[in-house]
Amino acid sequence: MSAIDLHRLKIAKSPDQSATRRRRRRWWRAALVAGLGLSLVGSVLFLRSRPVEIETVTVSQVYPAQSITLLNASGYVVAQRKAAVAAKITGRLEWLGVEEGSRVTTGQELARLDQREAAAALEQARANLRSAEAGLAQAVAEADDADLALRRMETLRREAFVSQAELDSSRARAERARATVAAGDAGIGSARAAVHGAEVAYDNTVIRAPFDAVVLTKDADLGDIVTPFGSVASSKASVVSIADLSSLQIEADVAESNLEKLAVGQPCEIQLDALPGSRFPGFLQTIVPTADRSKATVMVKIRFTELDRRILPEMSARVAFLQRPLTAAENAPKTALPVAAIVEKDGGQQVYVVSGDRVSLTRIETGAAIGDLLEVISGVKAGSRIAIRPLEKLADNRRIVTVER
Repeated sequence: MSAIDLHRLKIAKSPDQSATRRRRRRWWRAALVAGLGLSLVGSVLFLRSRPVEIETVTVSQVYPAQSITLLNASGYVVAQRKAAVAAKITGRLEWLGVEEGSRVTTGQELARLDQREAAAALEQARANLRSAEAGLAQAVAEADDADLALRRMETLRREAFVSQAELDSSRARAERARATVAAGDAGIGSARAAVHGAEVAYDNTVIRAPFDAVVLTKDADLGDIVTPFGSVASSKASVVSIADLSSLQIEADVAESNLEKLAVGQPCEIQLDALPGSRFPGFLQTIVPTADRSKATVMVKIRFTELDRRILPEMSARVAFLQRPLTAAENAPKTALPVAAIVEKDGGQQVYVVSGDRVSLTRIETGAAIGDLLEVISGVKAGSRIAIRPLEKLADNRRIVTVER
């Protein structure tokens, strides 16, 4: 077969085969585009499903006083009238009638020491007084008899029935009798003074409350030796410690550089660590006229406007010195959140509320500014956790994970 004949030999292609190949190429191109599209959608969905790291804050309750506070200080509740009640004499404690927390009144008997020795001394003094009174009565009787005898002798002397010597002897006897009466009077005064001293010594075995107060601590127990100076080994200098709770004040230290912000009578708001949910109104009563050179501070005393039975001595306190007195509406706490947590969306203010591992976009209604916070009237409650950043990466129902800063 020649070369020409070989050139002529070829397979003829039918129109159906060419169309099939074109359709296959178009199908592969469409499949490739679809695959790329699906990959892109999958990537977007994967990125959207990844949790966003966010920082959160807690919606809190704040008091409007924060916006008009000039200065803050910390201190302690102190009773201005308090005492460590002790005995005036040394003795063994034999009765104690109060416990911690007992309320006592002025003059109330708190405790007693062993009274046997004092009681015996008192009885002896009273017996001496009775003896002196009996001696005086005898002296008065003898003086009366001596006066009668003297008057008889004077009558007899005028009639010359007795000698002058006998008259002089009778007169001397009357004078001695009167001197004995005077001595008896003095003896009775001394005996009465001794009785009074013994009564005082006996009364000193009884320990009484010096003013209306509450017992803070019990410092001695039955059988303890109580002495005024506590100098004896294992002795007690005081029996109980008491405080007048109507005299409670706050004592706080203020830096010298801040004194110009304070004035006597200035309104204050007091918060106690033991009662975090309560605020107590007060006023600056005293600026102590001396400074602590080691701390460069001055002590101030803040008095409660009204006392609460829950307030106790030595509680730690924080005091806010205010620009002006609070109104009745400003005494109640308000719900507030940071302005940075608010998102302006759909014509209103919204926040991302954290619930588990997701956030939900919640519409809120806000009120007045309270310092760097904004009052929340409705939408979220105090204690709710809300996202504060990064808000631009969040959406409703987006998964999140919180991070600590």
